[in-house]
Order: sequence, then structure tokens, then C-alpha cells
Amino acid sequence: MKVRRIVANIETPDIAAAKHFYQDVLGLDVLMDQGWILTCGSAETMTVQVSFMAAGGSGTPVPDLSIEVDDVDAAFAAMKKAGFAVEYGPADEPWHVRRFYVRDPFGRLVNILSHR
Repeated sequence: MKVRRIVANIETPDIAAAKHFYQDVLGLDVLMDQGWILTCGSAETMTVQVSFMAAGGSGTPVPDLSIEVDDVDAAFAAMKKAGFAVEYGPADEPWHVRRFYVRDPFGRLVNILSHR
């Protein structure tokens, strides 16, 4: 048996808000939209990962979701411009990651990061 994919499922009463945050601001593609379920993603080849955390690092809480981007500063600027609440960073962490935390429209803590 081999794991092929991992999908994060986030409950929301507002699919349009999800589309705004994840597609419009973060730039993910809409892969499926059935009205009751919106799936966003990317054609990029990615590794399958699940992280288990006792802490968020640098004294931060554990985020609900981590999204790696190619340009953290551009993602940070897009989040600020869109009016989303940034709760931490951007910060250059000792484990060679640049990141910030932002709340999505549903209150989920999202870790936006890139490896440096």
C-alpha cells in the first residue's frame, strides 16, 4: 500500500471566502468546484507530508495548515493588502525557513513559509 496524496479538509459555511483567500490571494488553482466543496491546488509536483507538532517553533502556537510558497514576502504583501490578520512574522527562523502566520477567513492559523 502506498499513500498517493493527502488532502486537508476545512469545514466552512462560506465557500466564496475560501476561494478568495486560497485562490485570489494565495494563487492556488481551483481544481474542483461543486458548490458544496471547493478544491484548490497546484500542478506542481509535491511530496506527501504530515507534520506532528508539540509546538509551533519560536514560541508560536501549532498552525492548522502550512503552505510553502516561492516568495514569502510577496505572499505577506498580498495578505496585508487583502486585509487578513497576520499574527506572526515574517521571520527568518533558525531552521532555515522564512515564514509568517495568518488567519484564514475561518479562523484557521496558516503558516506561510519558504525554505531559505
